[in-house]
Order: sequence, then C-alpha cells, then structure tokens
Amino acid sequence: MGEKSVPRYSRIVAELRGRIETGELAPGDRVPSTREITRQWGVAMATATKVLTELRHEGLVRAVPGVGTVVATTAPRPARTARPAVAQGREPGAAGADSRAGSGPESGSRSGPGSRSGPESGPVMRSAPRTGAGQGDGAEPGALTLGRIVEAAVAVADGEGLAALSMRRVAAELGVATMSLYRHVADKDDLLVRMMDTVIAGHPLPAAPPPGWREPLELAARQLWGVFRAHPWLAPALSMTRPQLITSALSYSEWGLSALHRNGLDLQTAFTAHLMLLNYIRGLAVNLEAEREAEAQSGLDSEEWMDTQEPEVVASFGEGPYPMLALLAERGYDFGLDDLFEFGLQRLLDGLAPLLGGASPS
Repeated sequence: MGEKSVPRYSRIVAELRGRIETGELAPGDRVPSTREITRQWGVAMATATKVLTELRHEGLVRAVPGVGTVVATTAPRPARTARPAVAQGREPGAAGADSRAGSGPESGSRSGPGSRSGPESGPVMRSAPRTGAGQGDGAEPGALTLGRIVEAAVAVADGEGLAALSMRRVAAELGVATMSLYRHVADKDDLLVRMMDTVIAGHPLPAAPPPGWREPLELAARQLWGVFRAHPWLAPALSMTRPQLITSALSYSEWGLSALHRNGLDLQTAFTAHLMLLNYIRGLAVNLEAEREAEAQSGLDSEEWMDTQEPEVVASFGEGPYPMLALLAERGYDFGLDDLFEFGLQRLLDGLAPLLGGASPS
C-alpha cells in the first residue's frame, strides 16, 4: 500500500517512535505536546491527541504532572504498527479525600501536646526523639521493623498518593496486622514525619557550599524541587504553620541561613528569606499531587484536559475585552511546572539581591 493509505497520525507515531528508539529522544525527555504536534505537522488537535495516546499505549511515553508527556524510563514494548483506535490510558494514581481525615489512632494529631499552633507560632517546632527509618533494623530477615514500615509507606504514597496512605494500607502491603505497626510508630502522623525524614535524607546537600549566596540558594532550591517531584505527596504533607521536626531537612535550613547571613543579611531577615523560598517551592509542588489525583479521577492528563476546555476558553476570550488573552490563546502557551519553578526562583533571587548590600550575586 502507498504512504497515502497510512493514516496521518500513524506516520507521526512512527516518526516519534523512531526518534525514541534511536535515542534522539532519551528517557525523561519531553516529547512534543499536542499543541506542538499540531503546529509542526499541521494536524488537528484530535489527531495530535491520538498520537500521544498511541505512544502511551505502546509504553514509549508517560504523562508527568506539571511537565507533560516524556519518554518512559522503562523498556518499551516491541514496536508495532499503530492501531486505528485505542482506549484512553492513564497513569496510576489515587483519588480521595484529604488524607488527614479520619479518626482513631490512624489519624493521630498533628500538633500534639505542647506544640505551638497557628501562623503566629512561626517556625518553632516541637522536638520528639526519633529513630531513623534505617536504624534498629538488625532483626531477623523478614521481621517487622521500623525501616520496613517506612519503606512500605513511602512506596504506597509514591505509587498511589497521600490519600491512599493509611496504617491499614501499609499493614496490608507488609502482610501484617494493623495493630503490629503501633509497636514501631505512634500513629499515622508519626509515620508521615518519618517518611518525610527518610525521603529528604536521600538527597543530601554537598559537604561544602559553592561561593557567594545565589549559587548555594539555587542549588538547594533545585534539589528540594527534585525531591518534591520524586515524591508528589511530600509538599501537601509538609506544614508551614505547624512545622514538623524533620531532622534531615534541618541541613537545608542551615544551608540557606548560612549563605544569606555570611553575605550581609541579619539573621531574622535571612530566616524570613529562607521561609519565603521554601514556601514558594512547596506551594508550587502542591500542584503535583493535586494533578495526580485529578488525572486518576478523570482519566485525562493535564494536556488532554486542557484540550477539552480550549474551545470554550478561546470563545470566551474572543467575546470579551481580552485582546491579550485572545492573542495568547491563538499563539499557544506550553505550560510546565519546571519552567514556572525556574522563572519564579530567579525572580525571587533577583528581589533578594538589593537586600544583601551589594554582595556579589554569584
């Protein structure tokens, strides 16, 4: 059969598949979005959506909340001829109510006796002696340990979302009775703090910071953003107004304070700047878990969902006094949380520069 008998979307799929299989598009690289496909190949939005759906069905790409569609890191299925129609796929995720809802020992109490609550309490944290997830694990192979509990809990939250996390769910993952967990952790909140401590500890900062103030802050901010990206549940679990004592996170605070204080900021202002940067990163990262839940509920990734809204949005821009928005809709805008994070980080650091009294921004 001639080339014209092959559906247009199949030819685009074959071209992108070839770029992936040859390594031109490496694992983790973004593939063209639906809007980029419409512009580059001159096809309709429905055709572009069909292209990405087929590539996902073949296991070649996957949707990443806030980033878009990227080349899958796992080995793809053997290449085959694209089929005329496929079912809409979706990434694994979990939907549900706020994970903090519940009663009994499973829900626990976040503040606890002696804690200071409310925004006015600031960064004062209650201290409780904790044993790290990897400590005390010199038990018999297969025995229930704190390390195994935390590891299983992180796996549940990573794979299914924070809403799916419960003491019962973790116990099921380990094949043990729910009450046996309480010999190692006080309640769900205690387990959650240990989970946060463990995942942050897995991304330590360098022993020695780079010179100046800007480069150290950039390094720490990007690394923390990477931790949030790897564990979407982490940002909504982390409280700013009632901060949990996460031992591994203290090095990030010390790093930021040192960089700013040794370059001219008084300690109070330096800590305020540190909290501003932390809340910026966390606030942006909260969208990662929310997007995962929305995708699980709708079966659509963010790009596919936007495609369903586009006609109504474009029409509303054209009917009202919104010439700039109408022009933007016509030209298209590729939204990505990574790009937004980097843009905002640089503007925040630009704003801090005058406060450092002429200190080198490098």
